[in-house]
Amino acid sequence: MKKNESSLIRNIAIVGHGKSGKTSLAEALLFSGKATDRLCKVDNGESVLDFEPEEKDRKMTIMSSFHHVNWKKHLVNIIDTPGDANFVSDTYNSLQVVDAAVLVIDAASGVQVITEKVWQHLKELNIPTLIFINRLDRENTDFFAILDSIKNTLKVNPAPIQVPIGSDLNFKGFVDLIKMKGYEFAGDESGNVSDCEIPSEISEKVEEMRQKLIEDIAESSEELLEKYLDGQEITSDEINKVIKTGVKDCNLYCVLCGAGVKNYGARQLLDFVTQYFPSPLDRSEIEAVDPKSNEAKKVAIKEEGPLFAYVFKTIADPYAGKLTLFRVFSGSISSDSTIYNAKKQVKEKIGQVLQIEGKAQKALEGAVAGDIVAVAKLKETTTGDTFCDEGGETAFFKALEHQKPVASYAIYAKSRGDEDKMAGSFARLTEEDPTLQLKRNDETREFILSGVGQVHLDVAAARLKRKFGVDIEMKLPKLPYKETIKGRTKIQGKHKKQSGGRGQFADTWIEIEPLPRGGGFEFVDKIVGGAIPKNYIPAVQKGIVNQMKEGILAGYPIVDIRVTLYDGSFHDVDSSDMAFQIAGSKGFKAGFVECKPVLLEPVMSVEITVPEDVTGDIMGDINSRRGRVLGMEQSVGGQLVKAMVPLAEMQQYSAELTSMTSGRGMFTMEFDHYDEVPQHLSEKIIAASKAGEE
Repeated sequence: MKKNESSLIRNIAIVGHGKSGKTSLAEALLFSGKATDRLCKVDNGESVLDFEPEEKDRKMTIMSSFHHVNWKKHLVNIIDTPGDANFVSDTYNSLQVVDAAVLVIDAASGVQVITEKVWQHLKELNIPTLIFINRLDRENTDFFAILDSIKNTLKVNPAPIQVPIGSDLNFKGFVDLIKMKGYEFAGDESGNVSDCEIPSEISEKVEEMRQKLIEDIAESSEELLEKYLDGQEITSDEINKVIKTGVKDCNLYCVLCGAGVKNYGARQLLDFVTQYFPSPLDRSEIEAVDPKSNEAKKVAIKEEGPLFAYVFKTIADPYAGKLTLFRVFSGSISSDSTIYNAKKQVKEKIGQVLQIEGKAQKALEGAVAGDIVAVAKLKETTTGDTFCDEGGETAFFKALEHQKPVASYAIYAKSRGDEDKMAGSFARLTEEDPTLQLKRNDETREFILSGVGQVHLDVAAARLKRKFGVDIEMKLPKLPYKETIKGRTKIQGKHKKQSGGRGQFADTWIEIEPLPRGGGFEFVDKIVGGAIPKNYIPAVQKGIVNQMKEGILAGYPIVDIRVTLYDGSFHDVDSSDMAFQIAGSKGFKAGFVECKPVLLEPVMSVEITVPEDVTGDIMGDINSRRGRVLGMEQSVGGQLVKAMVPLAEMQQYSAELTSMTSGRGMFTMEFDHYDEVPQHLSEKIIAASKAGEE
């Protein structure tokens, strides 16, 4: 297939809260643009965009999917993004490579937590955005109440260019406020409309909305404002011109309405995209990072200029190999050529340039500025890399910070044969999904899989089994407790053994005392007069350190201790390194139990974003988890509750928060410090450890 024309490309992301009908709307766009031969539905598992088995099972978008339509001589690249808190990081990835976005809002539910989070991201990236109020065919919908919600919650003045005709189950058309004409849907899945009269019951509201639209538009143009104030008629052409500029400059946020599942409003949405959204060439430059100074620099966007392309996603396929997805910002790429990876500083041989169509691909001659394409089986390139012309001026695309994991499980291969495959298979999944992490905890000797939430990890396990045939079991990880002391003592550690021939002898006197929290371990040598030869002193330290690793109370590492070796004795023949290791270990073990030993547990810094109506419940729940609420403040998505909570009480919090807030809550969590475990809990942990040893 021949190359595209940059000025006629439109790159859009469909974004919004989960269950707002984003994928159904995207399917309607594909059907309207004849990219599909029928209107595919999410609910019956036919969706072209939600094609992964895990997406069909859960009826939700898990990873961004890609397709395109040809509409009125334009190529519209469509990215359908996730709206669930577990997978919204993939949405942020996709927003780096689009020129505009369609923010979908459910007409019944209104602005929700992820709506606000994504909106904040759109504002930060300065992405032109259209708001689409969806599912107006459902019960309990109120178009005008949603407009108020947008204004109050997103802190923006929405500019509706359509007003719905009919509501709830009787939603049947819309009034175009630019043309001041009524349109009625055909009532089938074609999306066709026919002219109709503006119903008398809404004519007054329509006039009011039209007046407001003209005012909003006139305010962004001095010329139009003058005409408006003089009472002159403003033409549709003048309105269209100002809308295009206002949308591109992020000064105007237009609102359309519809019902994606019925293909109501998709054609009008495509008209808006091609008429008002910017082309890739409307941006003259893009911000990047200078590889030498690591400071921000501008890269010019030119259709015929030097190559600048950004790798924003990797797809792992066990059969086809790795698919690398990238957006060409400047210049062009041809199939069967060599490109330069500026970040890795290597050349990559590329084969066929591919256009992604759901789970299928179509071959292209190459890619031009504005294209979002893929190539297969690159050896060195990973997500976040940048392609440039070798020898020319290089720059890196600014790296994206991913969500930090908040849920972790210890994982075990169910069959012995899968143990070797497990780490390699997860490496391919984590390349595809950077919010997924697999690490080995050396203290507990467990492989720990961490992710954004419970659902995220469940899906990762399902995909691992389906894609790579590795079946895993997930268990709550062992908690990384530590042991320390609150008191001090002086004690002898002596090792004497005679068994015919050469014996073993070592005698040590040590002082054990606590260090401040986080102090680690200090070993102090205060031997004078050669009571213990200098060559044996490291052996005493080694014996103590080895015992600290094994623990004494419950088998957990010992920390925050100072041990001073101040006296001892030796034998010219029977003393050895090993004897002094054993003596040091014995003395430390005996002295530790005299020093008021205690268990320490990790305490996490937690930030929880919840709607205001459940804030009280969340704070009460934190207190019940032995947590300490530090404060509360207004945030994107509701109230932000800050707290310190022991990790032991947070291991399954992801699922529990979802249950408490009906999926409206989100949280982040990171290690802060270690603190003493309460006595009654400490006794249980020690008893359980001893029972496990037996």
